[in-house]
Amino acid sequence: MNAGSAGDTVVVGRILGAWGVQGWIQVYSWTDPPEALFTYQPWYLGGPDRAVALLDWKRSGQRLVARLPDVDCPEKAAALADASILVGRSQLPDPRPGQYYWHDLIDLEVFNLQGHRWGRITRLLPTGAHDVLQVVGEDKKTILIPFVPDRFIREVDLAAGQVRVDWPREWED
Repeated sequence: MNAGSAGDTVVVGRILGAWGVQGWIQVYSWTDPPEALFTYQPWYLGGPDRAVALLDWKRSGQRLVARLPDVDCPEKAAALADASILVGRSQLPDPRPGQYYWHDLIDLEVFNLQGHRWGRITRLLPTGAHDVLQVVGEDKKTILIPFVPDRFIREVDLAAGQVRVDWPREWED
C-alpha cells in the first residue's frame, strides 16, 4: 500500500471535539511521541473512505489541536467528535525486535506452555509499569495477563496468530 491508499489502515488517534471558534479540533494520539500523529498523511477519519489532509497543528498546553480542510467553525469540528484517526500502515516504522504494535496483537490466540487455549486478545491496557493483555475465552471469561516478555510472555508468533504465555490454569481457578 502506498501512503495515499486506504487499503490497510491503522487507528493512531481519535478526535476529541472542537477547540476554539475557528474550527480547530482537539485530538488524542496513541503514537509515541504523541506529536508523531501529525507526520502521517493523509488521515482517514472514521474509516478508510474519508481521507483528509492536515492543514496545521499545534500544542496548546497539554492539548494537541489540528486544522482540517473545510472545517472552519466549531459546529463542523464538533461533528467530528469521537471519529477515529487512521493512517496507512505502510507509513508506520517497523517495530524493533521484541516490540509489537498493539493492533498486531489484537485477535491473536493465547495458549499457555501446557497447551491450554486461554482465548483471544481483545484489547491491551496501559498500566504504567507494563501493558496488560485482556484475553477473552470461549466461555466469555476474561483474564488479564501482564505483557512482560521472558516472564509471562514467552513467544509472540504473528504469522501463526498466537501468543504463548507462562500462565498456568491453576492461577485462574
